[in-house]
Amino acid sequence: MTHTPSAADRIRTHLDRVAQLRQQARSAGLDRAVDDVKRLQAQRFRATYADFLKHPAYAPATHFFLEELYGVHDFALRDAQFARIAGALERLFPEAVAQLAVDLAETHALTEVLDHAMATHWLTQDAGLPPGVRYTRAWRLTGEREARARQLAVVQHMGLELQRLTRMRPLRLALRMMRNPARAAGLDALQHFLESGFDAFASMRDAQTFLDTIRSREGRWIDLLFEAPEDEISQALTAELARASAGE
Repeated sequence: MTHTPSAADRIRTHLDRVAQLRQQARSAGLDRAVDDVKRLQAQRFRATYADFLKHPAYAPATHFFLEELYGVHDFALRDAQFARIAGALERLFPEAVAQLAVDLAETHALTEVLDHAMATHWLTQDAGLPPGVRYTRAWRLTGEREARARQLAVVQHMGLELQRLTRMRPLRLALRMMRNPARAAGLDALQHFLESGFDAFASMRDAQTFLDTIRSREGRWIDLLFEAPEDEISQALTAELARASAGE
């Protein structure tokens, strides 16, 4: 009989993978290159979603994605807290909350796997190359188009679930009431993440437009990075990065 992994098992598997990659990056001296890749990606995101960052309804959700999912931060503390209560999360919350946690863990793991591979190829490129050229070459050497598509699909599902859950007023109230117990239990980083996500999506009446735009814009960048002539995509990426810098 085939055993279907529980939500807690899947969360721990994804977070174990992230921890392994972090350790490998430190051991191989890749950690700085991983940060460079993440920083460049975050810069591109800020330019691509500059309009959303200024939009009253979409700004909180955009900041949530940029800071809590793709930011250049050390998420080790939050991950450890997440792994520690994965079983309790599955027992105490509705199934949709546990699935949301699985989506987060999978997105986190996919991002780390891809960024780790990108960093490896980033270091093989001449450091004197423009960042847009260096990033494009590292992207193409990494490949993994299916993983990129999966990453985008999971983010879409996570966003829809976040919006659905924010409409459950008792759940939001229960989350607020967990603040002090979470702090006492050393789960404050995880509590902050959950509240940030709920607050961000509660500010939108309908997340569909927000998520459709992300799918469209990221899908276009994925296509360009895989298919466009190198000089064309490198110039487009360089222009996008410059636009982000100009807006800082």
